Amino acid sequence: MGGLPTVMLSTPAHGRHVMSAASVERSHGDRPLIAEANRLMDRNPGYRVEIIGGRIRVSPPRDGPHGAALTDLMVPFLSAGLHGAESKVVQGIGLWLPSGVEDYAIPDLSLLDADYRDHYIENNCYAPVCFRLVLEVTSSSWKTDVRNKVKAYAGAKIPVHVIVDRKHQRLHVLTDPAGDDYENHRSYSPGEVVTLPAAIGAEITLDVGEILKAGEKSAT
Repeated sequence: MGGLPTVMLSTPAHGRHVMSAASVERSHGDRPLIAEANRLMDRNPGYRVEIIGGRIRVSPPRDGPHGAALTDLMVPFLSAGLHGAESKVVQGIGLWLPSGVEDYAIPDLSLLDADYRDHYIENNCYAPVCFRLVLEVTSSSWKTDVRNKVKAYAGAKIPVHVIVDRKHQRLHVLTDPAGDDYENHRSYSPGEVVTLPAAIGAEITLDVGEILKAGEKSAT
């Protein structure tokens, strides 16, 4: 999730993987896409590999400001006691998606029920039912972060989805999933303070300007 573009792979009818302009043979089995995704992770340490809508999406390591913004975002959750006996705040945990037999996403930050281990599915992924909130800080994979993942998370009925859009300097809060979208979508600008829905387990307020400033890249 740094300066390189996201790479998308899909499985066309002829049974080959497509990566950019090159096609490569892959084995067939019960989980061919997951097998390929895991191979890509092994060969590219630090890269994030997800399967969304039946396509493998590979994102490069995130940049420093992305990580700084994510850390700043964690602080109010931790201060409110949401990483404790009833819930956990976790970075980079796999979310199993109902949109495809092999689909899964890896949100930047998730708030889960403390018993999430009881909801393990496979491939280090957990069932959507234990997720209270997922959060994404946008990177080079902006389209995936703000479009494809919104559909995926809504379809998985994740109650609250937060997007820190560094490209357009906005913070989005999406609630009430319905179909492949959220019924309520509010956008916030620097200077505003956001209070997240109390249903996540505590009152969390976010200073939009401070979060976006933490995520700013240095001028080049």
